[in-house]
Amino acid sequence: MENPRAGRFAPTALMLGNLVTGCSVLAPAGMLPELSAGLGISIHAAGLLITFGAITLCIGSPLTAWLTSRIERRILLTTTLAVLALGNLASAFAPDYASLLVIRLVMLAVGALYTPQAAGTAALIVPAERRGSTIAYIFLGWSLAAAIGLPLITFIASRYGWRAAYGEIGALGCVSFLLLLVRLPAGLKGTPVDLKTWSAVGRSRTILLLLAITMLQMSGQFVVFTFMGPLLKKLTDASPDAIGMVFGTYGVCGFLGVVIATRIVDTWGPYRTSLLFTCLLLAGITGWALGAGTLMSMAGAVAIWGLGFASTNSMQQVRLVAAAPQLASATVALNTSVLYIGQAVGSAIGGLLFARELLHPLGFVASGFVVLALILVILSRPQRAAAPG
Repeated sequence: MENPRAGRFAPTALMLGNLVTGCSVLAPAGMLPELSAGLGISIHAAGLLITFGAITLCIGSPLTAWLTSRIERRILLTTTLAVLALGNLASAFAPDYASLLVIRLVMLAVGALYTPQAAGTAALIVPAERRGSTIAYIFLGWSLAAAIGLPLITFIASRYGWRAAYGEIGALGCVSFLLLLVRLPAGLKGTPVDLKTWSAVGRSRTILLLLAITMLQMSGQFVVFTFMGPLLKKLTDASPDAIGMVFGTYGVCGFLGVVIATRIVDTWGPYRTSLLFTCLLLAGITGWALGAGTLMSMAGAVAIWGLGFASTNSMQQVRLVAAAPQLASATVALNTSVLYIGQAVGSAIGGLLFARELLHPLGFVASGFVVLALILVILSRPQRAAAPG
């Protein structure tokens, strides 16, 4: 018989696992200068840790969802967190860039499982009417990774080196692993994902449109986000502490955005909530582009951008689950996959522009992607309004 206490705290345990996953994925962005200096590589090469990691994640997410869909969820999720914890601890002892890259790719190939399976598991442990807000809550982990994780990574790396920062994430992963082991009920199994599931996804115009929105939103953000620290240093001569404060502003506002989205989604509906936060995303990134060169302007723009970054993604998950509940295991995995495609595309374009010292155009290229995402959000408006009661 399931422990009701375990069930009640399970969403929090799942959310903390997303915090570890988010820190593992985003970590290099918080310590590019330290990785560059410590490993004797360029900033652009250090940024490729994010690009290649994102490529691994985008391939791994649907593939692992298919291969592991019959595995009991507590075993699956705790094993994934154990690999993330050990991978980060191993990264702290990597002797060179090639070793660090290999450890990262292996770690993220397994870590690709966590976010989509956590969202799918949420649908199994709460009633249907609370599903939207619970999925949004679980995504707070990603917001906290940016709000607390990245500034801490920047702070620790600038004072104690990048190895200490990886050690911090590894220790957090061990704690999160134990919490999930204790809190998540045993015996949870999702709908097995088979080839018919993927073909059903491919035939749905709504699902394909939502996946395209995710990719464009992420591509736009990662053009700038991957190199946010070095850009602030080059454009405004910001100190490591000032850069950490900007990362903190981004994350805290991201946290607030998800809290607001979680509160309003069940009454506003996922479409209107998604539209609101995509507009905030566009306003913030456009503000960054126009204010490039002035630290206060860029920090203010990052605050507005932050309100939109995590809430837009959690709304995408909610909309996909609502569009086809029976396909949720596959669509949430695919959404995570295209999210990582967006990260790979954005960080690769950002890297090319950064390496050529085209620092101001970065923001405008990012804005262009988000404009396209906003157009698709408007096109994805549900066709049938509810009949008046």
